[in-house]
Amino acid sequence: MQQKAYRWACALCQYAGEDEAFLADFWSRLQQSENIYQEFVYYLEHQTFRDRYKVEGYGVVDVMIWQMDHFKAQMDRGGDDRKNNADKMLLMAFDTFLKMEREPDKYVQLMQTETGTDYEGKYL
Repeated sequence: MQQKAYRWACALCQYAGEDEAFLADFWSRLQQSENIYQEFVYYLEHQTFRDRYKVEGYGVVDVMIWQMDHFKAQMDRGGDDRKNNADKMLLMAFDTFLKMEREPDKYVQLMQTETGTDYEGKYL
């Protein structure tokens, strides 16, 4: 399974426009986190999120939604949506989740204060 997961990580990085250095760093951090690795493999096998592992109450789905909110805000400002394909958004959700595991306070605060878009009652 590890070889299959690595090949998929390679493909995701390629589709996302990330280079070999990013892949090497991502794969190294993924290998160091058994819990997130299992979430990654589950997605690979089922094409859906297991979302059982949480960091401070947040799972990879929460990270993905948070990042999608930023993507929508970027599009609202006329950003280039070609840079944000589905593979890249999936890869970045796992990448951010790995970072969140190491620095939970930083990412919890970001997720609670940076939604990407403004809406009535945002800070209630």
